[in-house]
Amino acid sequence: MRGQQERTQRNVSRIIKKEQLAPKVIRYRLEAPRIARKRQAGQFVIVRSHEDGERIPLTIADGEPNEGWIEIIFQVVGKGTSRLAELEEGRHLVDLAGPLGRPTHIEKYGRCMCIGGGVGIAPLFPIVRALKEAGNDITTIIGARSKDLLILTDDMKRYSDNLLFATDDGSKGQHGFVSDVFQGLIERGERFDFAVVIGPGIMMKVTTSLTVKEGIKTMASLNPIMIDGTGMCGGCRVTVHGETKFACVDGPEFDAAGIEWDELLKRLGSYRDFEKQAHESHECKLAEK
Repeated sequence: MRGQQERTQRNVSRIIKKEQLAPKVIRYRLEAPRIARKRQAGQFVIVRSHEDGERIPLTIADGEPNEGWIEIIFQVVGKGTSRLAELEEGRHLVDLAGPLGRPTHIEKYGRCMCIGGGVGIAPLFPIVRALKEAGNDITTIIGARSKDLLILTDDMKRYSDNLLFATDDGSKGQHGFVSDVFQGLIERGERFDFAVVIGPGIMMKVTTSLTVKEGIKTMASLNPIMIDGTGMCGGCRVTVHGETKFACVDGPEFDAAGIEWDELLKRLGSYRDFEKQAHESHECKLAEK
């Protein structure tokens, strides 16, 4: 009886709203008044959907302290996110911990370049908003494989002085990658004082190489590579300026000029097969029911 009461007390984060932003991309609005009051741009939470579920670190994409809610956005890629996506409005998470991670350092830099790719657009949004509210001029570039996979376009437009798009298939904006759009701006004489880049590992490597080459102070958020969110698993281990760091406890944001990208990409690749197998196994079990 006591164990049941303890579990009930932990189920305090109710899903207020559920929305599908794109294929396999879900947004939850969660009842979390304490986190909503404390959170800052760049921070994340750890969620657990079921008693036997895994810990999943997710960026706080938005929040309203007066109304007591936060929003998380995630892509269904493995077993853990598949089970999380099965929850409906009115249900409760088993665990919600946060805000965690070091907040983004926000100041008035001048002209800021904000670049997001795929589901990395979600953690980019609160940073764009905070930079704009600090008085910066914001140029935002977001990209995805196709128009249907672009998310938060209206939100980004609200806080960007200039919003540009890139899609692999050319269905919206420039046909190509976010790095191509950035390079085009530089070739036209645009100059920027600060840049932030969030997205898939290879996208961050290519794009930050261009921004750093232009002498732009560049911050890369390694939130997409985190696994357990505590620093114990070692999955988000990264070398920055020759020192070993962990994205979840030392970041998730680091000076892009000092990141050993090849080392990081190699480690990330080692998890893909396990993630795919777990997801496929879970889908088969659902189909059997």
